[in-house]
Amino acid sequence: MVNKSSDKKQLDELVKTSIKRTRSLFKDEHENPILEDEERFYELPQCVINQQQQQQQKAKKQKVNNSKIAIIKEKTTIKGPHPYPNAPGTTLDESNAVQINISDSSIQKTIETIPNISEGDTAQKNNNALTIFHQETTPVYKTASSLIRIKKAKKAPKPEWHAPWKLMRVISGHLGWVRSIAVDPSNEWFATGAGDRIIKIWDLASGTLKLSLTGHISAVRGLCISSRHPYLFSAGEDKQIKCWDLEQNKVIRHYHGHLSAVYSLALHPTLDILVSGGRDSTARVWDMRTKSQIFAFTGHNSTVSDVKCQAADPQVLTASMDSTIRLWDLAAGKTMTTLTHHKKSVRSLALHPVEFSFASASPDNIKQWNFPEGNFVQNLEGHNAIVNTLSINHDNVLFSGGDNGSMYFWDWKSGYNFQKMETTAQPGSLDSEAGILCSTFDQTGTRLITGEADKTIKIWKEDENAYNDHDN
Repeated sequence: MVNKSSDKKQLDELVKTSIKRTRSLFKDEHENPILEDEERFYELPQCVINQQQQQQQKAKKQKVNNSKIAIIKEKTTIKGPHPYPNAPGTTLDESNAVQINISDSSIQKTIETIPNISEGDTAQKNNNALTIFHQETTPVYKTASSLIRIKKAKKAPKPEWHAPWKLMRVISGHLGWVRSIAVDPSNEWFATGAGDRIIKIWDLASGTLKLSLTGHISAVRGLCISSRHPYLFSAGEDKQIKCWDLEQNKVIRHYHGHLSAVYSLALHPTLDILVSGGRDSTARVWDMRTKSQIFAFTGHNSTVSDVKCQAADPQVLTASMDSTIRLWDLAAGKTMTTLTHHKKSVRSLALHPVEFSFASASPDNIKQWNFPEGNFVQNLEGHNAIVNTLSINHDNVLFSGGDNGSMYFWDWKSGYNFQKMETTAQPGSLDSEAGILCSTFDQTGTRLITGEADKTIKIWKEDENAYNDHDN
């Protein structure tokens, strides 16, 4: 064993001596850079280097963990300015088990870095410090509900005060139900059509009969008066639409095309176009001068009960017994929007004279809509009857008339029903004949004209002696 170890030492010395001699022989070449190929030859493989680095890191971690465990297990006495008190119940861990010794030199350096503060600035600095402390220590709780934007509920508009309406005049003369009314644009006279097949012209101021026009062979269901021509248009259950020249008091044009009774008429305010709706479930658009049919609006599944025209799109509106309302594109001749909110038949439409809106009447309720898309606004509930007619004036008074004689007056803005009345059937009539079939306001909006099932025409006006006692 001794010989082997001595031989090994001798061998090592010989190797070292050989290396020294070799270096001395090639001393001049030591300053020359090693070639790239030779450098690569002497480098270890990358996989071997990575493996060695991983082993070194594991060894360091293991050493650190062992030292931490040893410190925690060791009994430690806390003395001096240590942040944790030496008291029962104090648990020692790696964060509080080691006491930090603060040297005098570090304390002196800290004192020197503090700037000189005058007494005047002390109060301000303290206030700022208190404010900052308050901001930092005040907890701010952010939950999912705090991110929800609270939207205030819309307040219902306050109803506008309107004077109550009362009966002004009763006009008799027709021998059948009064089914249609139209007021002259000059507000001097109005026309009525009834089940007695006669069209009568009445003086609006006095209520006296001025003229009777005969020609229809069935009930007259629709009337409209042109504001640009001396023409009166009428439609009846005899499938006929007639154009009357009021200067000659005779029919000058007929419009043929409806397959059944015609129930409603409307004139376009700016174009020479006439629109009619009837029991054949169509609304037909006519050229007033040439008498030719321009469009036949199909799409309703039942009787077209009412049609309206206006200058802006949608220019034509139709209401039907199939419980829908359609807004039509007059240029393209097709439906723009179909409103299906009503659950029962829609019998009447009313356009607001100023606002770009309208109302529709049905036995379930009265609904308000906005143009041009037909957006729903609100329901006017309470008129529990079959509402045959609607009318609106410039003072935002909406009138609805029922087949049982009930009359409701509404504030348009708020939908508030400010008056309820019932019409009275005339002597000699049945109680069942106390029904309102048609209505319209005059051009000033101060008089309401109704056509009723007791064959009379009634004119209503606001009570001039009424006043708003809530203003005081």
